[in-house]
Amino acid sequence: MSPKIPVTANGYISVLDLIIPMLEALEALGGSATNEEIDDVTSGIMELDEATRSALHQGGPLTKFAYRSAWTRSWLKKAGLLENSARGVWSLTPAGKTWGTIDAKKLVDDVRAANRAKAKATVANDETIEDGPSADDWRQKLLVQLIAMEPAAFERLCQRLLREFGFIKVEVTGKSGDGGIDGTGVLRVNLLSFHVLFQCKRYSGSVGAGAVRDFRGAMVGRTDKGLIITTGAFTADARREATRDGAPAIDLVDGDTLCDLLKDRRLGVTVEMVEQVTVDEAAFAGF
Repeated sequence: MSPKIPVTANGYISVLDLIIPMLEALEALGGSATNEEIDDVTSGIMELDEATRSALHQGGPLTKFAYRSAWTRSWLKKAGLLENSARGVWSLTPAGKTWGTIDAKKLVDDVRAANRAKAKATVANDETIEDGPSADDWRQKLLVQLIAMEPAAFERLCQRLLREFGFIKVEVTGKSGDGGIDGTGVLRVNLLSFHVLFQCKRYSGSVGAGAVRDFRGAMVGRTDKGLIITTGAFTADARREATRDGAPAIDLVDGDTLCDLLKDRRLGVTVEMVEQVTVDEAAFAGF
């Protein structure tokens, strides 16, 4: 197992610190995992406390750990050690499975050198090469917009999103003192219907287990299905509490997942597909 990584007083963790623990985490997860799973297991390997996990990057909405973790995945992908699917699942490549022999410092130096070389090759096209996870910049911009919304407007957005994903009779209650319940809806799945209570909160930090317990308490006697949507993140304890044995399960949608759902339904997000045309020189040889 990787040694515990020392964290500076301001909670700074570098990409170099994360490389080996993250590769080890992916191996422990069977070679593939979501961002959430990777972050949970990596932080466990590094023995990071909750305060370090929850510290915000430049005031939010992302935590410092989540930001650096996304950055690290980007670098590992550039190095050919990770690949990701359209569904956001990351997996070890054959080279990544040999992580025990990898020199993290050399990997960082090699990726930096490749970035510089690419920057020189594309400077004529005014392309900007960044070391960070630029592919995720749209999520950060979207989260900033979501957090800036009025509470009622954010609730209406969540109402629209649930309808887009098949919920019917979606109502925003807007009641105070209702145990954190912001609305209700019915999800129809084939012949079955499920009454769902939901909570939607704009949040820049991490939602803890206490919030999940409080929400479940408000659900008692009303429904067995609950959903919490937030612009922030959920702590590992919160996710364990949401699926605790013997208690009604509560589904959790964090900021990253919320961004993906909005993108999927094109709600406040525009996706442009760039056409790429390639000339097949060999095809002309046959004329």
